[in-house]
Order: sequence, then C-alpha cells, then structure tokens
Amino acid sequence: MRRLIVSSILSILSTLMATAAFAQQADHYTAMSNTAMSVTGDVWMDDFSIKFENGETLEFSNLVADHFNVDGRSVPGSVYRVKEPADPELQNGNQLCGSGDVTFVATWADGEGTTAIAVFTSERAPKSNGQMCALYSYEDQK
Repeated sequence: MRRLIVSSILSILSTLMATAAFAQQADHYTAMSNTAMSVTGDVWMDDFSIKFENGETLEFSNLVADHFNVDGRSVPGSVYRVKEPADPELQNGNQLCGSGDVTFVATWADGEGTTAIAVFTSERAPKSNGQMCALYSYEDQK
C-alpha cells in the first residue's frame, strides 16, 4: 500500500514538473482579437506544439516553411504541419477551425508586439493567408 502511494505521488510530481517545463520553454501569447478571446484564449507555443487556454494541445510534426505570404507580401514566419490533425473544442464550445481538422498552423509577426496565428485544413502546406480557415491575433508577452 505504501509503495502505491509513493508511486502515485512520484507520478503526480513528474507530471507537474513536465507541465512547468513546458510553460517555461513555450512562448506565451495573450488573446487580443475578439476571435482569439472567444475561441482560443491565451496560447503557449514553441516549435513542437501549441497549447490553448483550456489545456487542449496540437503537436507539430515538423516546420515546413520559414516564410509566408500575407496579403500578397512575403513575411518571415513559421508554418508547421500538425502531427495528428484535429479540430479541438476550445473556449465556449467553439472549435479551432470549425470546418474540418486543422492540418497546418502558421504564425508571423503582425505589427509591433503582436503575433498572428492562422490555421488551415489543406492537404498541402499553405503558401498564403488566403487559404486559412481561421485567424487569431495575440499580444506578445514581454
């Protein structure tokens, strides 16, 4: 019985430490646009995944591009392939895309201190924001 309790405590501590490590490594973005506030809430993102305020996560399998076309101009950014496509239910029962499983996530600087995150359902890597199913805007944490 004592071993079971110790094992359970160690398991809980391991989970807490892993969560804390993720929070320290991932960049925190504060929801700024109405869609971000009502759908995703704040997000934490790194080169491996994006975590939403309600705890849902999408893992990335790889970075497929480091530039992206936004409104006809090429900008530095990151386009990630989603490891296991999904359309998670987030804040207020809203889904990330609402029109199919998200296959790619793109992010780029969208002005001074703000970041845009777009999601896509395409089979091929998106080349521009014209192909997105949703766009969210966030304030960068300082």
